[in-house]
Amino acid sequence: MKPGNNSLGKKRARKIAVAAVAVLIAVLVGWGVWYIQHRAEPQAPALSGIASQMRHDVSAWTHAEKDASTMLRDIHDTNVAAIGVSPNAILVSLRDGSKYFVTDHNATFSHALLLGERSDAAAYQLVWLPDVDIHSDGARWTQLFDQFRDALSVLLPLVLIGGMAWFMRREMKGGAKLLSETPTLRFDDVIGANEAKAALADIRGYLSDPKQFSSLGVRAPCGILMVGAPGVGKTRLAQALAGECGANFISITGSYFSAKYYGVGIQKVRHLFELARKNAPTVIFIDEADGLAKRTDTGGGPVEAESNRIINQLLAEMDGFESNEGVIVVAATNHPDNLDEALRRPGRFDRTVQVRLPDREDRAKIFRFYAQRLKSKAADIDYDQLARLTTGLSPATVAMVVNQAGLIARKAGDNEIAAKHFMEAIKIARIGDVSGAERALTEDERRRIAVHEAGHGLVAALLGTGVLEEVTILPRGGALGVALITKAQDKHLYRETEIRNEIQVLLGGRNAEILMFSEASSGAASDLQEASRISLDMVSKFGFNSDGDLFSLAALPSQYAGLQMKSAIEHANVLLKELNELCYGLLHAYEPVLRDISDQLLEHETVPGDTVYRFIAEHKSTLKIVHEPAAA
Repeated sequence: MKPGNNSLGKKRARKIAVAAVAVLIAVLVGWGVWYIQHRAEPQAPALSGIASQMRHDVSAWTHAEKDASTMLRDIHDTNVAAIGVSPNAILVSLRDGSKYFVTDHNATFSHALLLGERSDAAAYQLVWLPDVDIHSDGARWTQLFDQFRDALSVLLPLVLIGGMAWFMRREMKGGAKLLSETPTLRFDDVIGANEAKAALADIRGYLSDPKQFSSLGVRAPCGILMVGAPGVGKTRLAQALAGECGANFISITGSYFSAKYYGVGIQKVRHLFELARKNAPTVIFIDEADGLAKRTDTGGGPVEAESNRIINQLLAEMDGFESNEGVIVVAATNHPDNLDEALRRPGRFDRTVQVRLPDREDRAKIFRFYAQRLKSKAADIDYDQLARLTTGLSPATVAMVVNQAGLIARKAGDNEIAAKHFMEAIKIARIGDVSGAERALTEDERRRIAVHEAGHGLVAALLGTGVLEEVTILPRGGALGVALITKAQDKHLYRETEIRNEIQVLLGGRNAEILMFSEASSGAASDLQEASRISLDMVSKFGFNSDGDLFSLAALPSQYAGLQMKSAIEHANVLLKELNELCYGLLHAYEPVLRDISDQLLEHETVPGDTVYRFIAEHKSTLKIVHEPAAA
């Protein structure tokens, strides 16, 4: 017998045993209820006269109800001819032929009557009426309540046991299920991520035609680990893989396996793979896979023990004795280092796919794709410019920018979305919304901010660190002003000269304040922090030391790197002083341009980058005219 058939036989036998126990319990409970309701009662002796009438027809007594005091008075006056005692009432027949009944809960008065009947002084006939059921309105509701209570005491434990069994069974399944339809997404529908698409090509071939692997004796891939920043499209790639192959799709997260009850997480893992094998070909997509954490051996308690068992079960399912033909596990994470090492080894996740941010051309396509859904002025929108302004943004952020442009247009009361709306949306995404903090600024603060931002923009334009789009003193987010600088193209490698220029741009605002006001302000704090970080990386990681020291502190463990940091800080400070002097000299040479930009900012609050470039060109031509006669 195959292992699969053996496991199925055990499961079937387990189900039959559970059903047999449930049937036995139901039979015992039913017999107990029947016995309580139909147990044999003692036979009452034959009666005659009033007693016989009480036994067979009590309707004559049920028309009148009196209290116990009346009955006791009649007994005392020897007016009673016969008394009938039932489980819940006392029937009284007087000597003058009148009849009535008294409600008797819990046989309160019956015991007293029985004692009176045993005495020789009893002047009435006492009859036991076990089958007579007489109810007043209050007694009727009391009996119904008692019956409901008895039924509830029997049914409630059964309901609780059944509910617990149902809840545990649902927890073991965990809610994992196939999508109702195979995803229709294809690789061509996912813009960018060309490297990831190429890496997924083998998986597509395996799911589409497994025989081309088995005929060559090649083991099919088991899992794919996609790594990338949030919003780069890892989920869409997994859906596109299933769509390309026509495979079923199961989507869960790393926290899916966690459970309230010990051992349920393991059952979730088993159910997930059983469902996938049953419906192969299947793509299991585990988003935020770092939620599985790592196995530990610290013995921290049942929580860590359960987490270890879940990962062990997942490892066994991915690379165990069960056949996973037609099942591919695709996991996505932003923190691959948080995954257990055993999960990342070949045989589990055979391949790690890097999903990178889109480049400038891909961002332009993404903008065009989402903008087609909006009512926009297509001729007015430069998608290449929008792509240049959004360097480093993910596809999800680009989609948010397009939607934000629509919100801005609606707020402005425009019927169509224009380029200005996209520009404002990009500023909101990169820097923040206009905060309105300018209302609290004094005139002196506004002038300092204008000079500061003019210094950043002027140095960036002179050194060519990027394209200066605009300079503004309108506060956005946490900044009191912004010099918006974009890159003409995405860069992955930076030369030493380029990094030195970037530091000078950061120092441009502070040096502009010193040049114009002979002192700096606290507004340069964040600029100094970023410049210090970059300069420290230059001397401690990139080998850009003036003394030729090439040792990288990144090679040292963290506990030892701090001991060597003092020397690196000294080198970084020397570098900062050098670049600060170069930046100040550059601004001093273009001081008239700095004044013109700051004056324009105070007047208009925003200065386009083209205006800054025009001021620089005019100043250069003036310098040329001045120097030519001197040279002659």
